[in-house]
Amino acid sequence: MAHSKIEHVAFIGTGIMGAPIAGHILDAGYSLTVYNRSKDKAQGLIDRGATWASSFAEAAAKADVVFTMLGYPTDVEDVYLANDGLLKVAQQGAWLVDLTTSAPGLARDIHDAAEVLGMHAFDCPVTGGQAGAEAGTLTAIAGISEADAAFVAPVLKTFTNKIFYFGGAGKGQAAKLCNQVSLASCMVGMADALALAQQSGLDASQVLQMVGSGMGSSRALTELGPKAAKGDYRPGFFNEHMRKDLSLALAEGQDMDLALPGVETAYTLYDLLCQINGARLGTQALALLYAEEAQAAAAGLDWSVLDIVDEDNPHEECGCGHAHEHNHDAGHECGCNHEHAQGTHCHHHHH
Repeated sequence: MAHSKIEHVAFIGTGIMGAPIAGHILDAGYSLTVYNRSKDKAQGLIDRGATWASSFAEAAAKADVVFTMLGYPTDVEDVYLANDGLLKVAQQGAWLVDLTTSAPGLARDIHDAAEVLGMHAFDCPVTGGQAGAEAGTLTAIAGISEADAAFVAPVLKTFTNKIFYFGGAGKGQAAKLCNQVSLASCMVGMADALALAQQSGLDASQVLQMVGSGMGSSRALTELGPKAAKGDYRPGFFNEHMRKDLSLALAEGQDMDLALPGVETAYTLYDLLCQINGARLGTQALALLYAEEAQAAAAGLDWSVLDIVDEDNPHEECGCGHAHEHNHDAGHECGCNHEHAQGTHCHHHHH
């Protein structure tokens, strides 16, 4: 190994999750270089002593460890595998750690390519959302063994309070998708229960307390249910990222001939929410799909966009009001890498 200890760390992608994570690395005393597409999102870190890099190459040039926290698998592919990507510019013996939730197959490809080039790369998605990133209490889900990760573990520990080692490239991503799959059905359960409580004229917070004290409980219900009940839809985690994660899980399931009906349902609902302007709200905004139109509109949703698209919608069977190939600007595709399964419409009749 080229270095016996870590001196220089680079961090690429200083957004809602990346900036606070990078902050903990900086606070722990590491020399930190940061790069982000828009410099303003890194400004807080620069003000606290991080060095700004104007490109991946500059960020990675001296780094012993490079962390990436990006939006979509396409971003991960570009940053690592493009002609001027990290695998071309990082130094020999460098460790490349991807914190993005991405595709297991892509993580395996990056790991294999890095080994050939004399670098080390592994997937290490995290859970805990923005609050966990800020508090430094994230759970890291690593596609590597604990023994192999020993060199970088001290840096991982600056922003996590749990690390699960799954022992092989891509397995961190696969395990993170298991988390998202479970969470998705819990979110649908929470939203269903809340809607039923409200329509039945019950006190929503009392119902959440009652359900939350027994087997019907979930972290989604106890932590996000109260926010939804009082109309707080601020993001701890964006709907568009939930949609992306669920599309990845469906793609994995499809590759394995494994049906995931809970994910199909949740994906349909989150996709609908993103289409009606809810992409940047928090995942608890799923509850708004059950609300009266005026309440949804007050939160910034617009059901009318569906009526416009449906007239010439080439993806009728998908229940998904846009053509996946076209209607997204570069770098922000739907994150939907699978054929939508058999008739998963959302039968929600809005008012």
